Amino acid sequence: MRLSDFDFDLPSDRIALRPASPRDAAKLLVVRPDRLEDRVFRELPDLLRPGDVLVFNNTRVIPAALRGYRAGRGGTTPKIEVLLHQRMDGQRWKAFAKPAKKLQLGDNVIFVRENKSLAGVIVEKGEAGEVTLSFSLSGPALDGVLAEVGEVPLPPYIAGKRATDAEDKADYQTVYAEKEGAVAAPTAGLHFTSNLIRLLEEYGISTEFVTLHVGAGTFLPVKVDEIRQHRMHAEWGEVSLETCERLKAARGRGGRIVAVGTTSLRLLESSGLAPFSGTTEIFITPGYRFRAVDLLITNFHLPKSTLFMLVAAFSGLGRMREAYAHAITHDYRFYSYGDSSLLFPAP
Repeated sequence: MRLSDFDFDLPSDRIALRPASPRDAAKLLVVRPDRLEDRVFRELPDLLRPGDVLVFNNTRVIPAALRGYRAGRGGTTPKIEVLLHQRMDGQRWKAFAKPAKKLQLGDNVIFVRENKSLAGVIVEKGEAGEVTLSFSLSGPALDGVLAEVGEVPLPPYIAGKRATDAEDKADYQTVYAEKEGAVAAPTAGLHFTSNLIRLLEEYGISTEFVTLHVGAGTFLPVKVDEIRQHRMHAEWGEVSLETCERLKAARGRGGRIVAVGTTSLRLLESSGLAPFSGTTEIFITPGYRFRAVDLLITNFHLPKSTLFMLVAAFSGLGRMREAYAHAITHDYRFYSYGDSSLLFPAP
């Protein structure tokens, strides 16, 4: 398939710059094979069945956006921006640097924010602006300084229109976020409140948690016309044995596995409902046969993005084109801070 197969016109005013308040007041488009239905997210318990299982990604967004300057080479100190996206070990991170052309192996970069600083050395350069940084600190000490020097890395389609502020520290984090390591939020989960989760459990809908540390690669555009030539960036994830056993038992009783977000879905499909710990580069496009997920809760995605390809694989490209056209016409808000959808699989 061609990249153009996944293109559509999206008015710029449909991009949400702030989330709905309260979180569960967002719109919810229910996409079934035979009809579309406009609902509100807090009505989700009425759309699921007792015995269904919601699978949440409990990753926690870290302050991975760093600003600083190159030091110690020549008489210039060019400004450098970095977005961390994959932890290599206690001291090294893979990152996207801008402008990467100003950096060479061995360069020192000093990151500064509000009188706090952190030093790193470029130990590797890759393609498309990717570098590997070795920081002067490691382990918990590094994490502590990153929390002070770094900022919440809002998606580029929001950051390009407004600055990050104090509200984003709470808004761009799910209420159940626990395990630090993501540089982008699993945004389908941003609509859940503690009260809604409690109500779902009262309805007999259970919850399970997996971890996929979302990387900045999720924002990278597809640059090839033949989509199967696109390479996904690796992301680290984990599914426990106990979670797998409970999910399979729920399915055995007739319950459905409901992935909260494409990150949960990609991890569950990578695991095949078997214990999993490692990286995944799974790229789901139309023609993929789903093994582990029965329903999907997800926001509205970019044209020509790998995530729009994924939802097209799940519910059918034609159906998703109809759903997105309906969402645009009916003033749904798109992307990370936007509205949500509940997708049923294509027949």
